[in-house]
Amino acid sequence: MPKTLSIKENRLFRAAYARGRSAARKTMAVYVLKDRCKTVNRLGITVSVKLGGAVQRNRIRRRLKETYRLCETRLSGGHDIVIVGRHAALTAPFETLQADFASIARELRLEEQA
Repeated sequence: MPKTLSIKENRLFRAAYARGRSAARKTMAVYVLKDRCKTVNRLGITVSVKLGGAVQRNRIRRRLKETYRLCETRLSGGHDIVIVGRHAALTAPFETLQADFASIARELRLEEQA
């Protein structure tokens, strides 16, 4: 079974926005909602049309997805995670994206307790 599934339904995104905890940095905002499933995280990535054309938006999505993938093994399961890309994510160094996501994960207590 995969460690992370995709969020594709609008109602799941809206639930995370409305009832979830959130944290933001210059490159991204993250919304987290505890899910009934205890083992698997569900991930949704969204980027506004305001940030540019399809090429720029898809680049931001790919960078955010890779950032999540690299941190995935350190995260506890059972959450719906929605990452909202911001304009700075397009030009920021990849290390900045990783540092931002890691600090947000600590702030929202997503990391597994060792």
